[in-house]
Amino acid sequence: MSEQELFQRYVKQVSEWGAQVGQMLPRRDDGTVHHDIAALLSYIDRHDGEWTETEIYDLQRMADAVYEKAAAVSANGTLADESRETSEEEARRQTYITAGRHVLPPLPYSYDALEPHISKEIMQLHHTKHHQSYVDGLNKAEKMMKKARETNNYELLKHWEREAAFHGSGHYLHTIFWSNMHPKGGGEPHGELLEQIKRDFGSFERFKRHFTEAAKSVEGVGWALLVWSPRSHRLEILQTEKHQLMTQWDTIPLLVLDVWEHAYYLQYKNDRAAYINSWWNIVHWRDVEERFAQARKLRWKPF
Repeated sequence: MSEQELFQRYVKQVSEWGAQVGQMLPRRDDGTVHHDIAALLSYIDRHDGEWTETEIYDLQRMADAVYEKAAAVSANGTLADESRETSEEEARRQTYITAGRHVLPPLPYSYDALEPHISKEIMQLHHTKHHQSYVDGLNKAEKMMKKARETNNYELLKHWEREAAFHGSGHYLHTIFWSNMHPKGGGEPHGELLEQIKRDFGSFERFKRHFTEAAKSVEGVGWALLVWSPRSHRLEILQTEKHQLMTQWDTIPLLVLDVWEHAYYLQYKNDRAAYINSWWNIVHWRDVEERFAQARKLRWKPF
């Protein structure tokens, strides 16, 4: 697939995503988000000819602005009047994704923004081809299981359940992974997350070494993950093979690192350790802190 074909496919995904966000958000806000969505879709509709890298970057920034404002509306109710409350049914409708309608989320930065730690070529292939394939695979699996329910034919259910587990986990983990990185990332976290890391691992350096070794020693291909455990009320570091094997249910991923070869081989060849060491320079701790703040609100009865 050529670069222009990748751009065209990405633009189509952003257009579908923007329309979907517009349908999910309530009309009772001050109109800011819907105005931005209209501007985003208009920018796409008015475009003529081939897409350039600069135009794709502008599109990504517009999509990022829509995402941030939409997230604020979802968290606060509206931008204009936070005192209004939606009904439970309306809230479900705003966040509901119909089976088989997942879309590729736009990156929150340009493809070359993470260089020299991760090259533009890797990011472009990783996002537009690999992540897209997980979205496509998840959508197909969900549609086939929906068809099985409608026809009462479950002969291939085991296959499609496996496909949904593999592609769904790949889609969701990559969605976290993109936001877990930032061009101005690195350093250490702050506030409650840092205190929790010190409490559970002894120090930030011990946590970083543990996470690094876990990523290096993933057998075959897979991920290293920092998760919050609502059951034990503490942070843990886990590995998973592929996207869904050898993992632990009942936990919430906070920080994830993709150690599939497609994430680094073009740049680092078989030197996974060098890729991991460089990756620490782009960790977006603010995103991890926000995920932790939300995750720690969930606490199951400990057993």
